[in-house]
Amino acid sequence: MNALWFYAIAFVVIWIMALLFRDKLKIDIQGPILMRKTQKMKGFIDRTAQRHTRLWRWMLNLGIPVAFFFMFTIVFLLIQSLETIFVAPQAAIILPGVEIPGSPIFVPLGYGILGLATVIIVHEFGHGILARVEGVNIKSIGVLLLAILPGAFVEPDEEQIQKIKRIPRLRILAAGSVFNLTLALIAFLLVTGISSFAVPAVFQGDGLLITGVVPGSPAEGILQDGMILKSINGLSTSNTTNFQETISQLEVGQEATFVTSEGTFNLKLGQNPNNESAPYIGIRSTPNQVIKEDVAASYGETLPWAWLYLLDAFFWIYFLNLAVGIFNLLPAKPLDGGLMLEELLRFKLSDKLTRPIVSSVSLFLIAIVVISIIFGTGRGILMMF
Repeated sequence: MNALWFYAIAFVVIWIMALLFRDKLKIDIQGPILMRKTQKMKGFIDRTAQRHTRLWRWMLNLGIPVAFFFMFTIVFLLIQSLETIFVAPQAAIILPGVEIPGSPIFVPLGYGILGLATVIIVHEFGHGILARVEGVNIKSIGVLLLAILPGAFVEPDEEQIQKIKRIPRLRILAAGSVFNLTLALIAFLLVTGISSFAVPAVFQGDGLLITGVVPGSPAEGILQDGMILKSINGLSTSNTTNFQETISQLEVGQEATFVTSEGTFNLKLGQNPNNESAPYIGIRSTPNQVIKEDVAASYGETLPWAWLYLLDAFFWIYFLNLAVGIFNLLPAKPLDGGLMLEELLRFKLSDKLTRPIVSSVSLFLIAIVVISIIFGTGRGILMMF
């Protein structure tokens, strides 16, 4: 609930300031979005596009089939999610800092806002760079806030886009998500490198650190953030694998003894929101890392922790760029995927047939997303109260 209060207070403060200084700061308000347009950075986009024209076209020629692959993948996964959507909370909305009971995903507030900022900035600059590669002018560039989430936008000349050939138009439409997926790949490689080499060389494990307690769960009011979990019912929880093995031996309704760095606690296990036969504690945890003695002697007790901060930052940049980049390829207008589907169908079909097909597909998929939010995420949020 603390994160929800943060969002509420920040939203009120930001919007009051925006309304008071709207004219002075030249702020445009469009629904829940605050925008400030500028002509700055156009030169940067022009130079980036002109210096590497062949690279960008080559990258997007490969990116178009990749984008269509993920388009069909997200449709399949979305339809498949209907099987469990009425019985288990789903991560239909990613809201940094908000813990949804039963949801498999929790995005930390700070890392989440950082990750979402990279998603929007990289996505919009991707569209802008490819627009200039294809000779389309940029009308304006700017910064924005979606409620309180920061980002950026690039506004190409839509009339010029409609006049260019279909393949260049597809490159522009696919560019945003392809840039997101490329950043996700780079971040994933960095995460793999840090976790495989730097972390094992610098740290050693010592139990599990409790990083969050789900509201309304059996652990609420008993276990707390920052505790180091040592064992459950005498079974070791020295690492994530041991923890999962220990949980698999417990039962719903069982009284379990938790040995932590802050003492020993008893709690009655609940029922997992996603599986009625599985026990539920209601905590999020991560391996508790301790700096190795020889590393601490050489670099101190502070500097080595930078590796874990970098690991978390790159992980959420990877995850959010992958998730949002793929979701944006959903073939539902006004998402890029819907516009790409429309262009694809126009290769063989007339506008008279293309438009109703795309409209029908868009309505169907948007309906599934809305159902996911109401019965998936909504159900999980209601469990918090």
